[in-house]
Amino acid sequence: MCLLELKNINKYYKISGSNKFHAIKDVNVSFNKGELVSIIGESGSGKSTLMNLIGGLDSNYSGELLVNGKDIGKLRKKELDKYRKSTVGFVFQSFNLISHLSILDNVTIAMTLSNVKKKARIKRAKEILSELGLENQINKKPSQLSGGQKQRVAIARALINNPEIIIADEPTGSLDSKTTMQVLEILRNIAEKGKLVIMVTHSEKVASCSSRVVKIADGKIISDDEIFKFENTYELENASSNQKRFKFFGIRGKNLGIISAVKLSLKNMKEKLTRNIFLSIGGSIGIMSVILMLSLGNGVKTYFNKTMNNYVNPLVIEANMPSDEDDETINLDVTTIQKPELNKQKSFEDADIQKLSQIENVSKIEKGYTSISIGSNSLNYDGKSSNLMRLSTISSNITESNLQEGSLPKEGEMLINKSVSDKLGGDVVGKKVTLNILLGQKVVKTELTVSGIENAGGDLSSIMKSAFLNYSDLEKIYLDNNSTLKPNVMYLDTTNEKYTPQIKGKVKELGYLGSSQDQMTSMFNEMINIVTYVLSAIAAISLVVSAIMIVVVMYISVVERTKEIGIIKAIGARRKDIRRIFVCEAFLIGVFSGVIGVVASYLIMKGINTMSNKLFNINLVIIRRVYAVFGLCVSIIISMLSGLLPANKAAKLDPVESLRRE
Repeated sequence: MCLLELKNINKYYKISGSNKFHAIKDVNVSFNKGELVSIIGESGSGKSTLMNLIGGLDSNYSGELLVNGKDIGKLRKKELDKYRKSTVGFVFQSFNLISHLSILDNVTIAMTLSNVKKKARIKRAKEILSELGLENQINKKPSQLSGGQKQRVAIARALINNPEIIIADEPTGSLDSKTTMQVLEILRNIAEKGKLVIMVTHSEKVASCSSRVVKIADGKIISDDEIFKFENTYELENASSNQKRFKFFGIRGKNLGIISAVKLSLKNMKEKLTRNIFLSIGGSIGIMSVILMLSLGNGVKTYFNKTMNNYVNPLVIEANMPSDEDDETINLDVTTIQKPELNKQKSFEDADIQKLSQIENVSKIEKGYTSISIGSNSLNYDGKSSNLMRLSTISSNITESNLQEGSLPKEGEMLINKSVSDKLGGDVVGKKVTLNILLGQKVVKTELTVSGIENAGGDLSSIMKSAFLNYSDLEKIYLDNNSTLKPNVMYLDTTNEKYTPQIKGKVKELGYLGSSQDQMTSMFNEMINIVTYVLSAIAAISLVVSAIMIVVVMYISVVERTKEIGIIKAIGARRKDIRRIFVCEAFLIGVFSGVIGVVASYLIMKGINTMSNKLFNINLVIIRRVYAVFGLCVSIIISMLSGLLPANKAAKLDPVESLRRE
């Protein structure tokens, strides 16, 4: 059986409309192993077209093209890629070496596409390059070699996967006479070892060195002459050893792996290093903006929460009764009009107190009372008076850290805030003052000693005139005036701060409200979150610009590397492999952009926080680890999505047209 057989091959090129050019006309020819065949003809005779058909670069023809009895015209795309990868090897007139890869990488790239391990492919490439006299050139770039050396590199690349057929397109067209003879001798030796070598040429001198000359004109074979036959007595033995070598190097059945694609992409990106650096920096701006906006919101929120929490005891949880709007009525009887009490909170009953005390990890429960009113309660001292907007009982929630001056109140004492102290003249700690409380329609007066001044900080007390006394003292005032004090706020103590969130959750679950401070903190946090997300969304607009920039640059890259893509396809790369290489490049751009963005964000954070600490003693920007991870992931996703269109364009390029591109 012949190694290669062409039966009634016809090839047409569409010119315009329904007009077609008949490039190959009823070609019937066969070739065997151990032949050095020259297909000779003038320009336009169809010899290059025939080479493309045999090499599997063009499958749009009629007839049968049999390799080892199998019609490659019926192969699927994947099978055709595999055929080019393992069965045929190309040697081009213009060498078609990839300029930014070293000689070693140019030779091993076909094995890289087959996912052969690095050690095995380097060993194989060095063996072939050594046989061709290039063992000292492996780390050089193609531009550093002579024409003859470049052609030998091209031959080494064609042989790397140990193919059965070598196709050489004008292999000596760019060489001087001395180098021409050296290259022809190499091709002759390859044929003598049992390979089928087909040279496409228009040179009679080159053809005279062949064992067989096939002449073609106007798409037809006009002569087929055997000049001589190599004395090859080990053809079958070689075929067997070739199969073993295929198996040894793991060529068959494997394709370009992700890791190999990433490594190849890195080498490609080094060629345009400056451009890729600026592209990554451009992409990092959007990532950096989003991270900083999220971190600014986090810093402001952290500062606010910390400020609020500094003035409460973390071991005390406040519980309030929910308001009952249905119970709120307005009495217009003029005989009963009194100064309004603004907080009409329901009181806690014994059943409510029992429920709260049974919450897990609550060690103690304290009764409390808070009254917010306008003009109902007041303090008098030394002829001066101050209205009290808030009258509350003291609890474990107020600690020594809440005091600006003095101490916490004992029995018969009270605590006032700075607003009240200023109104009463300032120097009132340790002095007796008169507390006026409206009970029903009667104003009750009680003398108490001011024990200290409260430092309200971020609490509402900084605005409201407030006074605090012990629950037992307020309860006694009510009893002395035939009234009963019922708690409208409860304080739940716990032994460990870690239980606080769980207890707060249980309080809400039972239908009670948290502290006014918790509610205000929650409201402000929600507002900060909204502003943060809006600012982040505005900053994210730059990500769209980054994506467009990546698409444009990668499209330019596809155009610049069209010939390179054709070379890779000619040596067996699948569409998927080409797509994977470009997507990996986009992935790497995303990684670099994300890393630059994250690092820059941390550096800017340090700069801003240094200034904000000097001015306000706060960290204004706080980057959480999740923001950095989010930024990196977004960068990679956007880059890869942006790279899909250029990658698909590259994958769909026709190898024949690509190889013609200069």
